[in-house]
This record gives sequence, C-alpha cells and structure tokens, in this order.
Amino acid sequence: MKNLMQTPLGRFRLVSMVEGLSYALLVFVAMPLKYGLDMPGMVRWMGRAHGGLFIAFVVALVLAMFSRKWSVVRAGLLFAASMIPLGAIWIEKTCAAEAE
Repeated sequence: MKNLMQTPLGRFRLVSMVEGLSYALLVFVAMPLKYGLDMPGMVRWMGRAHGGLFIAFVVALVLAMFSRKWSVVRAGLLFAASMIPLGAIWIEKTCAAEAE
C-alpha cells in the first residue's frame, strides 16, 4: 500500500480501486435496497461517497496521464472503464502491468 502512494500511477490505482468499490456497492447493494426494499437511505450516503471518490478519480487520472505521458485516447479508455460497474478491475489489471 505504501508503494502505491509514492507515484502518480500508484495513487491513481489506489483511488481507482476505492472508487470502483464504491460504485459496485452503489449499484449492487444500495440501488437494490432502494428499489427492491424501499430503503433509499443507503443510496443517499453511497451516492455522496461515490461522487467525492469519482472527483478524486478524475484528478488522479489527469495527474497520472501527464506523469506517464498517456495519450488522450488511453486516458479516455480508462475514464470510460470507470463508467462500467466493476470496470475498476480492468483498470487495475492494465495499470498494474504498466507499473511492473
């Protein structure tokens, strides 16, 4: 974990994992609770947390993009993957391979 925080790519990977987890919880736990069991409170809290983490994800993506000299297309693919539930798994896989 400590090594992840030392580089822009590592920070991006860490933020991506946490943001992806928050998105998965929002989609697969909070939304079914809201619409299946009429319990909207979880969406309110998870939505706020995910929104803040998504902003951190975008900032970390831009910083990693400039430090690693990624193309706009590559950064766009990583951004698009974050829109897919569990897309953070693909992001981590591709970025971990690059970090080695």
